[in-house]
Amino acid sequence: MTYSVCFRRQESLRIPIIAALISLTLSYPALAGSATYYGSSFHGKKMANGKRYNPNHMVAAHPSYPIGTRLRVTNRKTKRSVVVTVTDRCSCSLDLSRAAFRQIGNLKKGRVPVSVTRI
Repeated sequence: MTYSVCFRRQESLRIPIIAALISLTLSYPALAGSATYYGSSFHGKKMANGKRYNPNHMVAAHPSYPIGTRLRVTNRKTKRSVVVTVTDRCSCSLDLSRAAFRQIGNLKKGRVPVSVTRI
């Protein structure tokens, strides 16, 4: 009889725990880091998703976000932002296409401080 009472308690705790996990998953925190952009030598090369890189598309490379994930990348200094799709992998924190980088920063600088939010 004691076992069934414990089992009921576990069952009643299961729903709040699942709800907490869902809310954590849905409210993606913004991650801070820096962003660079793909060099011109990558134009036309295959990316991790199998498509060819085009510097005019709003795409990005990230080491851990799943391919196809949409991200809002915001320059922490200017507050300008751009929405990109992860299409490739990189060893750095975030690599943006030239078009996406141009939206939030100066190409001459090459690296900008950003916050990244999954949308």
